[in-house]
Formats: sequence, C-alpha cells, structure tokens
Amino acid sequence: QVQLVESGGGLVQPGGSLRLSCAASGSRFSINAMAWYRQAPGKERELVAIIYGGTTEYADSVKDRFTISRDNAKNTVYLQMNSLKPEDTAVYYCHAAGSSSGGYFEVWGQGTLVTVSS
Repeated sequence: QVQLVESGGGLVQPGGSLRLSCAASGSRFSINAMAWYRQAPGKERELVAIIYGGTTEYADSVKDRFTISRDNAKNTVYLQMNSLKPEDTAVYYCHAAGSSSGGYFEVWGQGTLVTVSS
C-alpha cells in the first residue's frame, strides 16, 4: 500500500514563499504522475500543478508563481510557491498515480494548510 505524507504548510504574508513536500512510501511501486490540488473553504478541490515524465502543467491562477518538481530517487514531489496571495489560502493535497504489486493505484495525502494573510 502506497502512502503520501505532506509537509511544509503554514502561515505566510502576502508576497511570501512556501515550499510544500510530499513523500511517497510503500513497497514495490512506481509512480507515473504526481500532482498538487487545493481546496479553499466553500470551494471544490482544484488541480494546482501536475508532473509526469518530463512534463509539468499548471492552473492558470498559479502559472509563473508556483513550480512543481520531483525527486524520483526519493519518491518526493515539491511545490515551490512564490508571490503568494490571500486567494492561495487553502488545504493543499498531494496526489499520486502509478502501479504496484496490487495493480494500478491512486492515493491522496492528508492535506496541509496554507494560509496567506497579513
């Protein structure tokens, strides 16, 4: 069974930066894609950024401010968030999809809260 553990959330002032991390653990698995989603109060969960192979894609609202990257050796994905805005306040969730001895899987992290406020 693959599990994801996120870290790096917190309180930051507008214009500040944060880096989120998400580490995958388990036995005999390979990950095809990893992504960050977020859910603000009263809103639906939305895709923020995804990385698969050498490709990255971003929501329009975070382009040129956020950067997703992955360390394959550590099975870890990062989200560097710069120029943060109050509207970036949300719970951020990591998502991974891949294959293991049990077949195809998709898994979510527990979420980490990012609050952008002065």
